[in-house]
Amino acid sequence: MTTRNKRLFLAVLAVLFLLSGCKIWLPWTKKVEMARATPEGLYQQGLQEFQDKNFKRSIELFQRVKEEYPLSTLAIMAEIGIADSYFSGKQYREARLTYSEFLNLHPTNENLPYVMYQIGMCHYSEITTIDRDESEALKALKEFERLSARFPGSKFAVMAEKMIRDCKKTLGDHEFHVGEFYFKNNEYRAALRRFEKISKEYANVGLDYKVNFFIAETKRRIAEADAKKK
Repeated sequence: MTTRNKRLFLAVLAVLFLLSGCKIWLPWTKKVEMARATPEGLYQQGLQEFQDKNFKRSIELFQRVKEEYPLSTLAIMAEIGIADSYFSGKQYREARLTYSEFLNLHPTNENLPYVMYQIGMCHYSEITTIDRDESEALKALKEFERLSARFPGSKFAVMAEKMIRDCKKTLGDHEFHVGEFYFKNNEYRAALRRFEKISKEYANVGLDYKVNFFIAETKRRIAEADAKKK
């Protein structure tokens, strides 16, 4: 069949398809569909959807790899792909649960440092403003410290060290915000407890200078108040 005739044949098939509303079987399309149905094909499709930011679709494809080919080496990578898709889609709770499940199911997997780092990042990504509950910052700090202790030579442990500092800075800012509130309302002993906590637990994260100033000033005002009582 010449090139011209082949083009004409394909054009006729397309017209018939549109007119009939039926799916026409073509031998080469079946080969493509079979390739896509392999674990490699599904996984590559999932990666492409992930790169295109179609996270819902990438989760579906990675889930198929996991469920339809559980014995494939790509099934484990698909589990991480599901978690990464949730994370990139800002579904941090779902991502954290999926990373944690991976951690429990594959306790010796080589990707554990990355997974542990991502669990910390899930908590870190849900930190709000300094005047809100600091529980997510505390949880993130705990996860990053756990990673650093367990895999000290990992590149993710190096990255975790920076995040540990950021978490401590966030927690220190929160404590300072509360301490400053007490200070302004003349509740100096309560303020002092907050400032001294920062000095002890969150040193060397950029708060030392102002914290030391407020500790000294708070102690001075407490001494003045006590002197007036005598």
